Amino acid sequence: MDNSYTPGGREAGCDEAGRGCLAGPVVAAAVILPDDFHHPWLNDSKQVSEARREQLRPIIEREAIAWGIGICTPDEIDSLNILRASITAMHRALDKVAAIVTPASVIVDGNRFTPWRDIPWQTFVKGDSRYGNIAAASILAKTHRDAIMRDLHDQYPAYNWAGNKGYPTTDHRQAILEYGPTPHHRMTFRLLPPTQLTLF
Repeated sequence: MDNSYTPGGREAGCDEAGRGCLAGPVVAAAVILPDDFHHPWLNDSKQVSEARREQLRPIIEREAIAWGIGICTPDEIDSLNILRASITAMHRALDKVAAIVTPASVIVDGNRFTPWRDIPWQTFVKGDSRYGNIAAASILAKTHRDAIMRDLHDQYPAYNWAGNKGYPTTDHRQAILEYGPTPHHRMTFRLLPPTQLTLF
């Protein structure tokens, strides 16, 4: 894991989870790690098993210099669009970090971001597999979002959000077809294939 990009001291890594989902919020995390932080499991959250992600979460939260979570709701996603909502969630996560310590710089997974305050920033495609602080943000964003979806599953068990986490799986779309959308669905997303949309 490359954690060598240090353009000005304490850097915050940012990543999000849930962009491709049909339901639930998009959740972002920002993390500043100590320079000497290392864990053999730390990687892009998609490359880490769910069990290991859940074990990593308290380690990262305990050992990080600062971390924060930002959320954009389905209504905000529908209003802003998913890209702007994802970046807004990252800004909110960074605001929480800055309440503890102001980052000297920000690095972001992917290739899109907008300025946050007056802090220098840079994007990195596949940054969550290259930089430890982005990987840590990836783990926190994913585990916090999964916890939200498990809670929502208790209210709407027919959609199996505990299993599919709101992604467009066959079982999720079948539930939408049978029961219709919930208040937690993103109504600007294609919830069903075009041939089925008239069945709402």
